[in-house]
Amino acid sequence: MNKKQILTLTILLTNLFIAFLGIGLVIPVLPTIMNELNITGSVVGYMVAAFAITQLIVSPIAGRLVDRIGRKVMIVAGLFVFGLSELLFGMGRTIEVLFLSRMLGGVSAAFIMPAVTAYIADITTMAQRPKALGYMSAAISTGFIIGPGIGGFLAEYGTRVPFYAAGILGFLAAILSLTLLKEPTRAADDTEAASSIFGSAKRIISPLYFIAFMIIFVLSFGLAAFESLFSLFVDHKFGFTPKDIAIIITGSGIIGALAQLLLFDWLTKKMGEINVIRYSLVLSAILTFAMTIVNHYAAILFVTFFIFVGFDLIRPAATSYLSKIAGNEQGFVGGMNSMFTSLGNIFGPILGGMLFDINLNYPYYFATIVLVVGVILAFFWKKPNHVEL
Repeated sequence: MNKKQILTLTILLTNLFIAFLGIGLVIPVLPTIMNELNITGSVVGYMVAAFAITQLIVSPIAGRLVDRIGRKVMIVAGLFVFGLSELLFGMGRTIEVLFLSRMLGGVSAAFIMPAVTAYIADITTMAQRPKALGYMSAAISTGFIIGPGIGGFLAEYGTRVPFYAAGILGFLAAILSLTLLKEPTRAADDTEAASSIFGSAKRIISPLYFIAFMIIFVLSFGLAAFESLFSLFVDHKFGFTPKDIAIIITGSGIIGALAQLLLFDWLTKKMGEINVIRYSLVLSAILTFAMTIVNHYAAILFVTFFIFVGFDLIRPAATSYLSKIAGNEQGFVGGMNSMFTSLGNIFGPILGGMLFDINLNYPYYFATIVLVVGVILAFFWKKPNHVEL
């Protein structure tokens, strides 16, 4: 990469880092807020799903807008909405306000992710793209690494303080993007690539895209079921404090980020994106089930740390694969990636929350089954002949 590419990528990654640092800040205090408002696991699941349902509805539209009106506009708008949603959650004292906050968060995610993915595809070559997308995932993970630790510290001054801090970080990231980013140069026919919603639906079920989108759904379902109830799971089952939760999430984030930075580019070059996804799904399924049988603190640390290696390798591998086959439809693919992520984020927390109220282990049993289905799908997956993977 030349200096201009490196500078632009650095700005994009910094903005993603700030946004996901903001998300990570709030994780350790969620159980406390849920206890304050007497919210059940099912309601937590619905609240997380409200985020995902909104993201699902907005993502196809956002994907088309990314191709039509530009990457920068969507990134800036998404970051401003993110900041607003976090401030609203911090001020919220009723379920209705918290749900509204999560819906605005879904809008922000639908705007940001396809725009950043398309932006990176615009400024990189096919050879550079896997590494750049690996860095993108690492920036997201690193935000989660530092976020919970800072959130646990800020929570000492009040359970709402981390949300206010996250909102401020979102606004800072938006200003940084508005000031420093420039709209990337695209192919002349790129703006014509966005087609109707019905045309998009036909392309979703084409052999080129279908299994990749299903893998994204499986990943998102498993990860959402695992993450959305993790803090409640260890709080109820082991009596973990916000500090304990922060340590575990920080440690798992470090391991996941290191895997992305040190292993992802090497693994994709050695075995290709599809094989990386296959073996990462196997690892994730095994460790998700293991979460139900571990009892000691050290074992919980080990399982949680390494489950994110699998999860954190699947996402950039799937994104890299899709960006290579998308051609001048980067916005469409980014929007569909976001949409199927949303679908997994809807059903994972809702079903997980319902199952959690029956038995603490049931959400992880069900997530394991879904991941195993993903493993089976992945082993029937064949790469297209016309694309080098």
